[in-house]
Amino acid sequence: MEKCKPIATPLIVNEKLSKNDGKNIADASVYRSIIGSLLYFLATILDLMFATSLFSRFMHSPSQVHFDATKRVLRYIRATIDYGLYFLKNESGELQGYADSDWAGSIDDSKSTARYVFSFGSVVFS
Repeated sequence: MEKCKPIATPLIVNEKLSKNDGKNIADASVYRSIIGSLLYFLATILDLMFATSLFSRFMHSPSQVHFDATKRVLRYIRATIDYGLYFLKNESGELQGYADSDWAGSIDDSKSTARYVFSFGSVVFS
């Protein structure tokens, strides 16, 4: 994936993934390894939170559709590798918090997803 084409977003808008998407891939260990790496990245790349949470639902039996979707996230990381959080010394900031949820959004088991995010000045974190 070193020479992959970078992309601007980690997920395709309105894409719904299901456990029944496509056939199971032969080497699920590669898929699990990618998800594990994405979980590690979450400490610094918070915009991967939703995508990683979504993909981790299919770790037991991922299909080629799921594998291709995770490759998209890797391409997104490639495009945003130089992004970071910068706190300016003289910037006065106000702490704000936001939350959102998707009640019963999973088409497989009707599980819900909820997330929160905070901002301080121009920096956003979770």
